[in-house]
Amino acid sequence: MTASSAASEISRLDAVTLARRIRSRELSAIEVTEAALARMSATEPHLHAFCTPAPDLARETARAIDRRIAAGDDVGPLAGVPVGIKDLVATAGLRTAMGSPLYRDFVPDEDDIVVERLKAAGAVIVGKTNVPELGYSGVGHSPIAPTTRNPWDLALTPGGSSAGSGASVAAGVTPFAIGSDGGGSVRIPSAHCGLVGMKASMGRVPLYPGCRDERYPGVSSWESLEHIGPMSRTVADAALMLSVIAGPDPRDRLSIPAADFCWLDVARAGSLRGKRVAYSADWGYAAVDPEVRRVVGEAARAFETELGCTVEAADPGWADPYEAFWALVAMETDLRGLRDMASGHRHEMSPHLVAFLDRNWTAEEFTDAITARKALCNRMWRFMQGYDLLLTPTLAVPPFPVHTQGPEIIDGRMVAPTQWLCFTFPLNMTGQPAATVPAGFTQDGLPVGLQIIGRHLDDRGVLQACAAFEAARPWRDRWPPLLSDLGL
Repeated sequence: MTASSAASEISRLDAVTLARRIRSRELSAIEVTEAALARMSATEPHLHAFCTPAPDLARETARAIDRRIAAGDDVGPLAGVPVGIKDLVATAGLRTAMGSPLYRDFVPDEDDIVVERLKAAGAVIVGKTNVPELGYSGVGHSPIAPTTRNPWDLALTPGGSSAGSGASVAAGVTPFAIGSDGGGSVRIPSAHCGLVGMKASMGRVPLYPGCRDERYPGVSSWESLEHIGPMSRTVADAALMLSVIAGPDPRDRLSIPAADFCWLDVARAGSLRGKRVAYSADWGYAAVDPEVRRVVGEAARAFETELGCTVEAADPGWADPYEAFWALVAMETDLRGLRDMASGHRHEMSPHLVAFLDRNWTAEEFTDAITARKALCNRMWRFMQGYDLLLTPTLAVPPFPVHTQGPEIIDGRMVAPTQWLCFTFPLNMTGQPAATVPAGFTQDGLPVGLQIIGRHLDDRGVLQACAAFEAARPWRDRWPPLLSDLGL
């Protein structure tokens, strides 16, 4: 076997297998890291998944792990496994530009909580993955980096805002990556790239406590909307990452106690027989691409015909909460800080972000949004009393061309260019666990995601359903044609 073919074989291994083989010394951490860096070098000219590669840091970390293993030290559960970190997630000493000219020189002085935990578990950070400006978009282009492309078709978007994380994992550069999800940004690129992406219950994975650098006052999270979570090719890999990054932290006042189950145990496919499942194809109001309806409808039927569930078509019965969602985003944005920072840079910034900052939000819009969220949560609670799980498409459309914010016509209906995100952001408003798994492919060979939603705090149920569907409809051996074209 040649060195290049050996590296390609390593890059197709899942994180669970890599971690086991590195611990047993079948593979070395530096060998795995070099395979990831070689894959990055081969795919970056086409994908632009990484805005800040970190090859020197990765090699230094890998060699240190190999020394610890040779010395018989107790290494962490992710020792030697490569990971990409979304560029909205702070990394001490490693540039975190957030896709914005306002932050192009920002180097945080401390790690995000999840980065602390990944490092402590032995993961090897190979770089920061590309994002749209400040994450205020569901696609993958920004003013300061080349546009991230979808490995399944380079003319199309991988989705966002965790765009580079999705492209990296789909191309096998890293077996998993960190994404953040304020309105769907773990699930969106996971669906468009044919991956697993999980937004655990609000507070299950703690958020970054903040930035101490006074030059960057605009750094903040959407505290009551945002989640951080794994993006991976397999359900077990998502569970492995969650076993490391989940759990309370006093720096996040909304963090909740550790789960009362083992993430990896739940990710082993078990029976769903007898589960009551609702399937909403369109929330009762949304325009949905016919191919998405077909693929996700077939996936939903599999829960009945193959997994033994009782599946019923049903909609929760709320009106589109889109305006309320964006008012909540504005409430949790440091508008004063960002407006001050944007002075003199507006010509460099994304037009949609400038328009967002220029809007004169009112107190009534904010209080109406709070009231709307309360009503949405109450409606969802009542709806879920009759069901164990709720299934929907993850997105209303398959991947679409880069350099747009979304299609303006879906299934013959004129829609706002953000309407394709209609299935994801309501679950950020309710805080429920929600995951996307590959449902299948369009006739053009593009991935489509199935969203699996659980009751409040039922992360176990969502992960169990993901594993059961993966076992029934396996996808792990299907790779983007780009890799064959590149000899990978």
